[in-house]
Amino acid sequence: MMRFTVAATRVITATGATGGGTGIPGPGWVRVAGDRIEAVGTGEPDGPVDLRLGTGVLAPGLVDAQVNGAFGVDLAAAAADGWREVVTRLPSTGVTAFAPTFITAPLPDLLAGLGRYAALRPHLDALPAAARTLGVHLEGPFLSPARRGAHREDLLTDPAPETIRALLAAGTGGALRYLTLAPERDGAAEAIRTLTRAGVTVSVGHSDARAEQVHAAADAGARLVTHLYNAQRPLHHRDPGVVGAGLADRRLVCGLIADGHHVLPDAVAVAFAAAPGRIMLVSDAVAALGMPPGRYLLGGEHLLVGAAGEPPRRADGTLAGAAAALDRAIGVAVAAGVPLVTAVEAATRVPADALGRPDLGRLAPGAYADLVWLDGPDDHRLRARTTWVGGVPVPATQAVTPAPRT
Repeated sequence: MMRFTVAATRVITATGATGGGTGIPGPGWVRVAGDRIEAVGTGEPDGPVDLRLGTGVLAPGLVDAQVNGAFGVDLAAAAADGWREVVTRLPSTGVTAFAPTFITAPLPDLLAGLGRYAALRPHLDALPAAARTLGVHLEGPFLSPARRGAHREDLLTDPAPETIRALLAAGTGGALRYLTLAPERDGAAEAIRTLTRAGVTVSVGHSDARAEQVHAAADAGARLVTHLYNAQRPLHHRDPGVVGAGLADRRLVCGLIADGHHVLPDAVAVAFAAAPGRIMLVSDAVAALGMPPGRYLLGGEHLLVGAAGEPPRRADGTLAGAAAALDRAIGVAVAAGVPLVTAVEAATRVPADALGRPDLGRLAPGAYADLVWLDGPDDHRLRARTTWVGGVPVPATQAVTPAPRT
């Protein structure tokens, strides 16, 4: 069995820092045995250290709850080679687990996409050092035309019982992990209850709902909000909308696209302050992630990335997903005033728990040995340098110095 120990000047576990629970990451170590974490501790370990990280921070592998595509691949329509490209390259961004996202499409296309994923999943799971897929996130088609964002209006519809049954049948065995809908659509409450009973998490999103409708959706079993602030009824002091209800309702975990474009720094800071422990950083990455400026596909529609660092847009200028990886979101949140530990947990433990995977997103004995070394000139610009998936290292983009043998 493979066994090794990594020590670092700063280690972030699942429940805060190793340094006495102060929220300030301190020196520590992680021992890996096979594909699991065997032990975690502060200071120096009793035994030998195999890798010593003198800069940056050692954290759990990142968990991204919303990935439409990456590296030129749109997952909704991808064949096996495209899926392999995404799962084997995502760890280079620090992501060790993710929820592939399919946006609004004709129902036969969504059913076919779920079927392709279900058939491919065992083969993807067997790939070494590949990001784990956690089941598909369907973003639509039960969305509000008034808050449709990049989704095609002609394909939006109510969640009829027969449609929900068809999606559940195609997404059996965990292939369908969660679904975004607008709770104000006819039949939404019944759909939420049906999906929840079947083990599918429901998220409120692309919605013009009033606050009371969002709370009613939570009563029916909804537990997430999809990309807070974006494509939803905004906060007003006499009309709290989706944003106000999402931040106020302690049953809801809110996704947040912190790419520097979708949500500005003050709004990032407000979200973390208003809903501590309930903000989940997501990339909402599309095929443009990791690619040069150009044209890319999302749900069959063309997107344009006009310049490096710019977000993808539809022809009408509408933002359509993002081109920044999840490791960047941590730095954006820190730059907005969010403590480093809180920002890291929003990209690790919070999404792992929200998606029902307590074995991910934490450095704790028994959890999967998914780790990432985040390093950079400062905490605002941390990036993944080395990632381990189940204890297997992904080739580093920056050399790791072996610890001296004594």
